[in-house]
Amino acid sequence: MKILVCISNVPDTTSKITFTNDNTAFNNAGVQYIVNPYDEIALSKAIDLAEGGKGTVTVITVGDASTEATIRKALATGADHAIRVNALPRDAWFVANQIAHYAKDNSFDLILTGRESIDYNGTQVGALVATILNIPSVSISKKLDIDGNSATVEREIEGGKEVLTLNLPAVIGTAEGVAETKIPNMRGIMTARTKPLDVIEPIEVAQLSHIVKFETPAPRGAVTLVDAGDVEKLVSLLHEKAKVI
Repeated sequence: MKILVCISNVPDTTSKITFTNDNTAFNNAGVQYIVNPYDEIALSKAIDLAEGGKGTVTVITVGDASTEATIRKALATGADHAIRVNALPRDAWFVANQIAHYAKDNSFDLILTGRESIDYNGTQVGALVATILNIPSVSISKKLDIDGNSATVEREIEGGKEVLTLNLPAVIGTAEGVAETKIPNMRGIMTARTKPLDVIEPIEVAQLSHIVKFETPAPRGAVTLVDAGDVEKLVSLLHEKAKVI
């Protein structure tokens, strides 16, 4: 089985986020980058599926040379091969087209993504890749089993669970529960240096969107305490100050 895992290079959640150029560009200064945590789940599941010679795992990311430390971590974790599309990931449509173009030329049986990236939280790339390739996709899977040429996926839905069976190839977005996140060991870190990391140039993609402005969340206001018996004051504050009723 040939498995492709899509990974994102995202800011560590402990990094302080700021913007430049009149809030139209992200400020990379002093920011530590990591493998997107949901993508690590996808990678761990791919490694489990390929274990014992049952398959190969390729990771792919869209980014410039600064992302290579993140890619090497994925190789150290257990991926066999890595691809870096040499372009800045300007939006989900652009990223999905790059991934789909590579996947189409290399005939993967399974494409795994994280449920979303923790920077933009768009949950778009997986579905877009599947649409471009005209193959099935499932998002936010909590359990994944492969049997021959079919996959059984379990998802959480309102009031219960949904179990789906689909034919491969397919794109599946993974969430917590699909696999335990693997941590690179010393042997993996050493062998990652010799594993292939190929850099390919992007294809042309029409730009359908552009970022107008970034905004940080408004600072939290002061807490107003209301006596439990003063219902009229509570209602007044919710209506006039919080404006939620």
